Amino acid sequence: MSDDSGTPTPSPGTAGGTAGAADFETMTRDIADVPAVEVITTVAVHLMSSAAVNLGLAEGGEDHKDLDEARKLIQALAGLVTAAATEIGSYHAAPLRDGLKSLQLAFREASAVPDEPGQGPGEKFTGPVIG
Repeated sequence: MSDDSGTPTPSPGTAGGTAGAADFETMTRDIADVPAVEVITTVAVHLMSSAAVNLGLAEGGEDHKDLDEARKLIQALAGLVTAAATEIGSYHAAPLRDGLKSLQLAFREASAVPDEPGQGPGEKFTGPVIG
């Protein structure tokens, strides 16, 4: 872009522009206003959703089924929920634990050779999950 003088005008977000810096400052302030419990639960819900898709539980599920990816996501979710439970309180942690248990059971069901009790994804954090 250029103005009438023929001098190029920096676009937002480029090294010469200040709009990118202002946008970053606004985003930083915005995220600072979000309570930690909301950030933690949002991350947990994203992990749950991704794990469900990789377990083949979404629409057109078999096309997206990847148990290796699901195992990793469930493991990360279990670690997050276990570590954050005391910080976010039982009001927020209880539904996350329920969702985690459902995913762990779905993983066991989807596996051709189920893991031994206590060896499934996330079970080192939650203990053995039995239906």
